[in-house]
Parts: sequence; structure tokens; C-alpha cells
Amino acid sequence: MITRSAAALAVLLLLGACAQKASGGGGGDTPSAYAPDQLVLRVAYTGGFVTPQMLISRLPLVSVYGDGRVLTEGPTPAIYPGPALPNVQVGHIEQSDVQDLVDAALDAGVGETDDLGTPPIADAPSTLITVSTGLESLEREVYALQETPAEGTGLTADQVAAREKLSGLVDRLTGLSAGASESYTPSSVATLAAAYTPPDDPQLVQPDQAWPGPALPGEPLPGPFGFSCAVASGDQAAAVLAAAGTANALTPWVGSDGARWSVSFRPLLPDESGCADLA
Repeated sequence: MITRSAAALAVLLLLGACAQKASGGGGGDTPSAYAPDQLVLRVAYTGGFVTPQMLISRLPLVSVYGDGRVLTEGPTPAIYPGPALPNVQVGHIEQSDVQDLVDAALDAGVGETDDLGTPPIADAPSTLITVSTGLESLEREVYALQETPAEGTGLTADQVAAREKLSGLVDRLTGLSAGASESYTPSSVATLAAAYTPPDDPQLVQPDQAWPGPALPGEPLPGPFGFSCAVASGDQAAAVLAAAGTANALTPWVGSDGARWSVSFRPLLPDESGCADLA
């Protein structure tokens, strides 16, 4: 029986043949099957025992785009409170390497639906792997992929083998961040606001900072945590990023009406356009 990933691989081979034919069959660069800003591969965590702010503002571990850009979150200072802005880095790989990674993702089982088992581990995140074949987007979500020990989990040999293939793929994709990179400057940034509550420790109280962005709190987000979302773009995004660059995670932001807000900042990635993308 032909698996879904094998069928997707056949589609990729057909796309590659068509692209080569369009370029004259040789002597020139083969056109990419992907648009420059098209998301091709992504590894992200979902769920897990983390704060509500992290659940809605968490960045993917790695995102690979059609033009070879690789976006990851770089290291942050080990201080508290930490910086207000995440350290998003952008590196580059060859477009031919993008296609190799797509093939590797399909070979690893992304898009397949066989049972991967549920190890007896509490509060771990799931790893969501996404790959675009150029015609469709395939996903594979695995609970506790990195946290599961080799033995004593009750998983079958087939489940362990399938998980090892996916874990190897994740290691390969996240290892792309080891190359040269630079800071990513987004064209838009989502601001995730909640009513300000002073920290319990008075020594952690931070000075107020005037809010330079869209009116807070923005549109309410679904869920019980009381967060709202607004998006700053263009010159407003530049102003928000500049102000957030001098703030930290506990900074109270004061709107034009005098209301004080706690704000988390989530730079929007090239395939994202608004708050709805932060599900």
C-alpha cells in the first residue's frame, strides 16, 4: 500500500521535473516549487506545562521558507526579568537544501497516521512538524518526543522506531540554527496584553513606559486567561520594537487613557499576518 508520504514524494518528483522542463532542461537554475515567503518546514511545541503567556506567544523552534531563510529563536540572557523581545534569528540555506529537507521529512513519516503511542509522562509538550510539498501541507504531532526514555514506556518496537526517525528529523532541522545568522526584523509584531498586576516582590516592580503602539488591549483572544491581541505594522511596528528593546518582561505599559498593561511581544514570521496565526 502506498503511504501518504510516498504519494507526496511522487508529487515532489513531478514538480521537480516540470520545473526543469520550464527552465529548458539544463544550463540554468531550476525554479523553486515554493514562493520566497512560503513556509516549507516548521517544528513547534504545542501544549505542555508552561505559563499562559508562553502558550500564546511561543515561537516555533525552527521555520524554513521557500527562499532558504531559516528562522529560529536565539539565546537570551539568563536574567530575571528577561528582555521584553524574543531573540529571533534568521539564517540561510541553499534552495536545493530546502528540497532535501522536504524529502527527509517525508521519509521520516511526516504526514503518516500510524499510532505513535502515548508514553507515561506528564505535562510534556507535543512536537508538531509541518512540511509543505508544494501542493499540500502535511503535519505530524508527537507527544513527549524528546522527553521519552528509550525503555520502560510501554511503546511497541514500531512506535519507538517511528519516534526515532522523527526525533532525528527534528535534530537535523533545529541544527540548522548552528550556522551564521543575524537578527530578524519583522514588518509586523503582535502585542498580547493583559491587565497589569504588580509582582509580589516590590524589588521587581519596574518603571512605567508609555505605549507607542495600537490601542490596548486589542481584540480578546479565546480562552480563560484574559489576553487580548493587537498587531503593529509599518512605522508603528518600528516604534513598538524600539520601545520594547529598552524594556523587560515585567515593564508596565501605560496607554493614552492611563490604563496599565502587561504586554508580551510576538514578532510575526514571514508566513504570519495577524493574531489568528498565533493559535
